[in-house]
Amino acid sequence: MAKELKLSKLIGTYKKDFDACISNGLVTLRRARLIPVAKPGDEIALASVILSALKLIDEFRKLTFNDLKMANGGQVYVYTEVTFPEFPESRIDGLILVVRGKKIKDAALLEMKTGTSVLDKEQVDRYIQVAKEYGIPRLVTMSNQFVSAPTQFPLQTKVPKGINLYHFSWSYLLTLAHVLLSGKDYSISDEDQVHIMKEVVSYLEHKKSGTSGFNQMKPGWSTVIEQINSGARLRIKDPAVAEAIESWHQEEQDVALIMSRNLGLLVDSGVKKHRNNLQGRLDRDTKQLIERSTISSAYRIRGAVSDLAIEAHFKRRIIEMHVTIAPPTTKGAKGQLGWLRRQLENCQKKNPEQYELVSSGLLIEAWVKNARTPERAQLGEVDTLLEHLRGREIRELRVIHFEDFGKAFSSRVKFVERLEQMALSFYTGIVQHLVNWEPPAPKIVKSATKEEEGPESPEAVARGMASVHVSSESRLSSNPDQMIPQDDLH
Repeated sequence: MAKELKLSKLIGTYKKDFDACISNGLVTLRRARLIPVAKPGDEIALASVILSALKLIDEFRKLTFNDLKMANGGQVYVYTEVTFPEFPESRIDGLILVVRGKKIKDAALLEMKTGTSVLDKEQVDRYIQVAKEYGIPRLVTMSNQFVSAPTQFPLQTKVPKGINLYHFSWSYLLTLAHVLLSGKDYSISDEDQVHIMKEVVSYLEHKKSGTSGFNQMKPGWSTVIEQINSGARLRIKDPAVAEAIESWHQEEQDVALIMSRNLGLLVDSGVKKHRNNLQGRLDRDTKQLIERSTISSAYRIRGAVSDLAIEAHFKRRIIEMHVTIAPPTTKGAKGQLGWLRRQLENCQKKNPEQYELVSSGLLIEAWVKNARTPERAQLGEVDTLLEHLRGREIRELRVIHFEDFGKAFSSRVKFVERLEQMALSFYTGIVQHLVNWEPPAPKIVKSATKEEEGPESPEAVARGMASVHVSSESRLSSNPDQMIPQDDLH
């Protein structure tokens, strides 16, 4: 008598047993195809393209799986339109299986939304139950909704132990593809896979694909600005406040993605403390908006002089951006300010057009030891700033770029356009040319000349050569410019 087929937990199941469930109709699905038969803009078409790209392009899969904390080794199988026997009413958009040693070692369910469609809590809760029933450790959603990190989830929902939720915006996945094709931060080694990635990018960027970037703030953004400027007190549970903060978070991520594509490397955004806690970030920013009428973001750009901070001031309708610079500790206030001024003059020489765009809104800010508030002045008033700093110790300097948005601050579309252009201009004209001060390498000090010491014995000469040899090895190990570079662990 033939053994009755039954599908239980996926992880640990032999792949041949899973295939048998497919053959016997217990599980229904389709293999993902790079060229789908579904019409463009359909969720299944998009799922098929993305899943095929994950299977066919090694580096794209590696970056995405790293975000999902998913096993990279083994054979990868991708499917669309998946239905499991215990949940016949739930047709899931995608399924990823990682197989090693003929067994399923890892898996993920995927739910896709295109266009203006947003994630549905009831649907997500059903898919969480599917994941729980079959021991699938993660549910991944993809839509045009933005989050600061894949570990943040756009919906508040109860998640059973052993299951993790992840979210990708389509813009984020498109940015990963652009970064891979740029060859700066990561690159695709196989030429055929490069061509496949280019075709995937063309599909995602097509106006009919169902993917889009962030192009306007939500209505609550304008409402909150009106309330603040009329003197009304904001309420924590006001839907307009929630929309304003959500809009800011989405624009924050969109700026990060735009910077990533222009730089050819991934720019990280958000608050590190709340990277895995979207609600914590929402609570923090709500408090800041209500108490101070401001909201802020930070961008971590590898190799830049510091994080790039951006803050919106609702009462004054201005945007401030700044980077922090470590000044020379061997100089006084005058020397430190002169050192920074020479760096800014160098910025003007290297990129005069971009510098001109931001120069009128440049400020220098000095944080002084034991002072609660900084001293700041416009670039042309550094001498005046110096008068306030004489005899005081500067701990750090900031270069600030501000713009008065005026009416554009409350415009849902113009605000996005101006903020994104402002960030690119400030980085291009100023930030990318700035460097922190570093102390010079120590010098060998001679205690006496050979004439003063007299002739050396052969034993002393030998000891001296040995000392030089050891010193050279020590210096080499401490100087990264002379070391053999390690492989990129990413």
